[in-house]
Amino acid sequence: MTTVGIATGVGRGTGEACAKRLVDMVDVLLLADRSEAAAAAVAKDLSGHGGSTAVEPLGVDVTDRDDLARLAGRVSELGTLRAVAHAENVPPEEADWRRILEVDFVSAALVAEVLRPLATVGTAFVYFASVSPLIAHIDPDPAVAAVLDTALEGDFLARLRDAIGPAVEDSAWAYPWATYGVHRLARAEAVRLGPTGARACSVSPGAIDTPETRMEAARYESVRQLIRRTPLSRTGRCEEVAAVAAFLLSDEASFVNGVDIVVDGGLYAAVQDD
Repeated sequence: MTTVGIATGVGRGTGEACAKRLVDMVDVLLLADRSEAAAAAVAKDLSGHGGSTAVEPLGVDVTDRDDLARLAGRVSELGTLRAVAHAENVPPEEADWRRILEVDFVSAALVAEVLRPLATVGTAFVYFASVSPLIAHIDPDPAVAAVLDTALEGDFLARLRDAIGPAVEDSAWAYPWATYGVHRLARAEAVRLGPTGARACSVSPGAIDTPETRMEAARYESVRQLIRRTPLSRTGRCEEVAAVAAFLLSDEASFVNGVDIVVDGGLYAAVQDD
């Protein structure tokens, strides 16, 4: 049986770090990124380490159902889906509220819908979220929660905006809502997948040392304050987050399902009572 893994958003940061961890866990690793050139560069790097895993780059827009269907078709051609690390995201400072919700949340719902039929005993999914909805105390009323559960309906963004209000049009506020949606999605997927023997979890990083985080820290005192309040007194590394994702995708985590793992150096513990 040929096992197949997928890592999305591999062109930078945590997605690339996940690819480096997954390459030793499956027989074939598909590297998906909006930039096929970026995915190809990571594939070249991984292939140069001399491992036995075949690495294949693909240009995939995770917000495009047709692109994801092509990705699923490739998995079916190759073998059995074993592990999915969905790490594609868009930094809040690089997009408006609609794009943030589309890439950081709706794409996860699309990935779940398209790849769910390929799940079997031992398949595991990890969806990347953020500690931000925990810090922002996102706790929607039932009406808003019901809208969040319809992310694949055509008028989703308009209805979510009506439910939450104009505040969601602020990118800094859209991001915690998007990643809260991922938390909710991962729990729902765990219930859906459980009878097949497959699993789903989410991972919520805190402040991770990326160019985007450094730029935000230089620009915003609030970001600097969060970093200062992190009990470990530093930002995290992409490799540290990827290590947690790799554990959740491994057989060692075979009874871990439907949970969110916070990887934030203790930040939420320090601020949760604020």
